[in-house]
Amino acid sequence: MARTTVVIASRNRADSLLRTLAFLSELAVPVILVDNASEDDTVSRVRNDFPRVLLLESAVNRGAVARNLGVQAARTPFVAFADDDSWWAPDAIERAQPIFDDHPDLAVIVARTLVGPEERLDPITPLLRDSPLGEGVAGPAVLGFLACSAIVRRQAFLDVGGFSPVLFFRGEETLLSWDLAAAGWALCYVDDVVAHHHPAAGRAQGEDVVERRNVLLAAWMRRPLTSALAASLKDPEAFRAALPRLRQALRQRRALPDHLEAQIRAIGRPRRDA
Repeated sequence: MARTTVVIASRNRADSLLRTLAFLSELAVPVILVDNASEDDTVSRVRNDFPRVLLLESAVNRGAVARNLGVQAARTPFVAFADDDSWWAPDAIERAQPIFDDHPDLAVIVARTLVGPEERLDPITPLLRDSPLGEGVAGPAVLGFLACSAIVRRQAFLDVGGFSPVLFFRGEETLLSWDLAAAGWALCYVDDVVAHHHPAAGRAQGEDVVERRNVLLAAWMRRPLTSALAASLKDPEAFRAALPRLRQALRQRRALPDHLEAQIRAIGRPRRDA
């Protein structure tokens, strides 16, 4: 009986999505696709080529929050996220499950991410592997991850509310990491668990501003107000982008524990050997 479900959220990426589904079909695990109101032929092609995939159709583009719907629909204790341009190594899920079993306080396993056909390390990987937070329950302790290379304990994810609609998309993982850690859960990087990511070349216009906007919104939602204000003053362009969502963010504000804020500051502090 499967113990891990793969959840994907996608919009208008039929070609790359079907390649991902072809790789995932070899893993013999349930797959849930949440379609974010695609305007291409995603839905019909998935239904035709991958009838075993549970397809959930959203009437609107929910961004990263669409993954929440997939996790809610899953019936396994663990959920592995994938994007429409990423997939898991053949043994990744099998390696992850006993680690969760051995560490009941572990909410997230963050995988080693290999990018492109040349399988180069994603730039975030060394930062996770050499985390300044030291060793956690199952590997280096972390307070961030890439969703496409993360496996989560389903109940922990649901208990903290999953990905935030305030952020919508880009950098949404950080806020979730903080909320899990604040609730007492551990997050660890595990080098032996591997995910593959084959992103399209370049980034869409405006994505960098959106990511910086979400950094500020997350700060206003969880970090000391002085920190949020200082960060906003340093990046007025991102703050202007955040303004339409700021009231919603402040309504959901709750301060993090002091020890967690200290860890966030430690992560942001320049390394002595840099």
